[in-house]
Amino acid sequence: MSTAITSLAFEQPIAELEGKIEELRYVQNESAVDISTEIDQLSKKSQQLTKDIYSDLTPWQITKIARHIERPYTLDYVNEIFTHFVELHGDRHFADDLSIVGGLARFNGTPCMVIGQQKGRDTNERRLRNFGMSKPEGYRKALRLMKTAEKFKLPVFTFVDTPGAYPGIDAEERGQSEAIGRNIFEMAQLEVPIITTIIGEGGSGGALAISVADQVIMMQYSIYSVISPEGCASILWKTSDKAKEAAEALGITAHRLKALGMVDKIVNEPVGGAHRDYKQAAAFLKRALSDAFRQIGDLKVKELLDRRYDRLQGYGRFTDTRASSASTK
Repeated sequence: MSTAITSLAFEQPIAELEGKIEELRYVQNESAVDISTEIDQLSKKSQQLTKDIYSDLTPWQITKIARHIERPYTLDYVNEIFTHFVELHGDRHFADDLSIVGGLARFNGTPCMVIGQQKGRDTNERRLRNFGMSKPEGYRKALRLMKTAEKFKLPVFTFVDTPGAYPGIDAEERGQSEAIGRNIFEMAQLEVPIITTIIGEGGSGGALAISVADQVIMMQYSIYSVISPEGCASILWKTSDKAKEAAEALGITAHRLKALGMVDKIVNEPVGGAHRDYKQAAAFLKRALSDAFRQIGDLKVKELLDRRYDRLQGYGRFTDTRASSASTK
């Protein structure tokens, strides 16, 4: 990971302050003048400014953070949290979709299966991994690994980070909707614990295909939605320029979804987002995964499946305030 962080538009005041700090450090290294006190003061000011800005983010700003090009991806978390990772390839039908990675690993010494979506860092890798947008063979690879985990009674950890499933004609020709639907159906009855973490974007059916779980965790600055803000705006207002308004209306942030009961736990990120400190972000997430696994790891299969079924049936519940207010009159 580069030490130079790409700044988002709303982070410009932070970037300007950090630029001044770097200039002072250069001056100190090149001269005999001791300006460490000034550097420390500016560093504290930068830290406080970052806290202030990140304490009052809009859903659209959080969307930008979730998509940050330097944000840790699945393999970054795998390297920090799991050991003995061995990647497995191919769906045994058509091809190996590199937008989904997965394989055997150990979590705190326990054998497990890890599956997640992987975006690319540079242009070549993004093209190779299709910008994290999976085709049917990617979802079928994920399902093959899940069924392997079930066969050997291994818990499954999935990591979601995709704008959505690939919308191209070749994906439709090979049964994109069937592959997503099959994954949702099979995951609902998979006889091993499943823990899902939304680490960046959780977009549409592309996210759902690997996120039917016993515990769903969201990183603090990730998003989870039926459609992207731009896609929603294009449908409702016939222009993607209204994406900011769509992000607000969709309720895509971790805290909003936690309040609605759609996710179980929110994992705090380092000040300024996970892209500023991979190791600390991974340490926070590992602690949350350990807690989640402790809650479901020893459940009997029937209890596990019953709880998962009840969880799925509970989605979409709401309180009719009109009915409750009428009953009090």
